Amino acid sequence: MIKRKWIGFALAACLAAPMWPAKADDIRMPVDLDKLAAKATETVDVTLDASMLQLASKFLSNEDADEAQAKRIVGRLRGVFVRSFEFDKDGQYSMADVDALRAQLKPPQWVRIVGVRSIKGENSEVYLRRNGDQIEGLFVIAAEPRELTIVHIDGSIKPEELVELEGHMGIPHIGKNKSKGSGTSKSDDKPQKEEE
Repeated sequence: MIKRKWIGFALAACLAAPMWPAKADDIRMPVDLDKLAAKATETVDVTLDASMLQLASKFLSNEDADEAQAKRIVGRLRGVFVRSFEFDKDGQYSMADVDALRAQLKPPQWVRIVGVRSIKGENSEVYLRRNGDQIEGLFVIAAEPRELTIVHIDGSIKPEELVELEGHMGIPHIGKNKSKGSGTSKSDDKPQKEEE
């Protein structure tokens, strides 16, 4: 389930243009990807450029340690762009859409540092945009049979800092820890008639 902590920050994103800006590392979102919202049961669409990030960071508290750390990281960013789709059945999106994104993440600027593929169809990739020894961008593709999440962070960030930003600035929880602390109760564990 996609986390709901992003809602306050996504409201600020409503003032931003709905299209993924071309100037963000010149990465363009495939047109078909935005059409997935009609098929999805839940969507996240966040476009925050540098000025919007400054506005949204005002919602982060200096008193809370996690939020204060996220605020420091956000100060070095030029943009945060998120597209996330959750579906009620398999086969609602095409891997060709993901391939169109992947084709733009080419060396020497972009380097894939993580590639995880599962026979269950759970695939994750993490790319870094490098400028010499500096990391100037991070791109995450998390594709599951019923969920597709794309996160593009434009600016100076370390891969381990992505964990600090999860749940903030529109960035959903990604990967294995996304179910931790999700508030799922044991009462949800009812026998199901439908077999996977």
